[in-house]
Amino acid sequence: MKFINTIKNIWKIEELKNRILVTLGLLLVYRFGAQVVLPGIDAAQLSNLANQTDSGLLGLLNAFTGGAFSNASVFALGIMPYISASIVVQLMGIAIPYLQKLQKEGESGRKKINQITRWLTIAITLVQGPGYIYNLFATLPGEAFLLGDNLTFVVSSVIILTTGTIFAMWLGEKITDKGIGNGISLLIMVGIIATLPQAFIQEFASRVFESNGGLVMILIELVIWFAIIMASVMLVMAVRQIPVQYARRSASGGYEKNVFGSRQYIPLKLNASGVMPIIFAQAIMFIPVAVAGLSDSDTAQGVTAAFQNIFGFWYNLVFALLIIVFTYFYTAITVPTNKMADDLKRSGGFIPGIRPGSETSEYLDRIMSQITLPGSIFLALIAVFPAIVVQLLGVQQNWALFFGGTSLLIMVGVAIDTMQQVNSYLLNRHYDGLMKTGKNRKAVA
Repeated sequence: MKFINTIKNIWKIEELKNRILVTLGLLLVYRFGAQVVLPGIDAAQLSNLANQTDSGLLGLLNAFTGGAFSNASVFALGIMPYISASIVVQLMGIAIPYLQKLQKEGESGRKKINQITRWLTIAITLVQGPGYIYNLFATLPGEAFLLGDNLTFVVSSVIILTTGTIFAMWLGEKITDKGIGNGISLLIMVGIIATLPQAFIQEFASRVFESNGGLVMILIELVIWFAIIMASVMLVMAVRQIPVQYARRSASGGYEKNVFGSRQYIPLKLNASGVMPIIFAQAIMFIPVAVAGLSDSDTAQGVTAAFQNIFGFWYNLVFALLIIVFTYFYTAITVPTNKMADDLKRSGGFIPGIRPGSETSEYLDRIMSQITLPGSIFLALIAVFPAIVVQLLGVQQNWALFFGGTSLLIMVGVAIDTMQQVNSYLLNRHYDGLMKTGKNRKAVA
């Protein structure tokens, strides 16, 4: 009943209802575009491409795009070029003074950085587009190309793929501005969820109809899946509470009284970087395969084989190390301990036993470093857990992707973030509702 009442309250709030409808509408447009095949390609001939993306690194990319990659869709590259551009811009922000200056300019600087990211997204898409088209030439039969595999088809397809990525980026930004939740993350999450039913059906058929463990193994897998989801939620929600006290202030009036700040602690998240280290690391993992593909040497072929197997030892080892590194990196650039210390000092607050100012900043920085280490290791363990269940339980690879890794962490992180935004609307509206009616106001008093 409480859940039903919450749903009713959501639809009573006009602004929240409109934002949810806008979000659902734009997500529906994105899913529709993922089914639109590039002009000049026979959709009936795409079986070879689907077989190529059943597993491995291309399978993970296909999951991120919600099947658009294997459909040779206008959204085949998905939102990943934008993610790559964001990574490059954030990395360059450490070394390039101009970007550092923009980061300090507030809203105007953020708009300029977003514009740079958009242009870089176009550049990356123009590089990845031809690679995708020539992969189609190598994978699909000749009769699949209704207009031939000439230069005209390549140029037009690259333009369409670039337009599709830019349109997907625009959809994500519109969801962030006019809808609910982070638009880019929601697009990725919806693409991942789109492959979930098929993956589970395949695993169910393998266990039950092929006598590969039966319903007992399905039940065990679901219990493990539920447990890893709970662990992921705990990772996202866990905080270290830093106690804060506020100096006494004299309030003007007919008498003098002590006023204390309402916040009694600073919540430092165990995983302050969210799902971004996973996305960053996943984007970097495409580089070794791309570079090794330029050579025909035995070493290059070995690197390609190792990094294309997303359930292999070397892939997961490097993946886990990158996640730990990017967790520290992203936490360092998104948790401004200096600013937190300055704000605390200006508001008359202090951490017991720590002097306000630089000592507070150093203390917060030290605490963040201490909690980021276990948080990053836990994040890395969850990220490589799909490889563990494949090796130990023999879970099918498509279904194993949801036992942790990028897929599960993105789904959990985005779902919690979106629910928190909805909850904020509910709490704010509930407060306004109490203030508007005399009965409720009296009850509060």
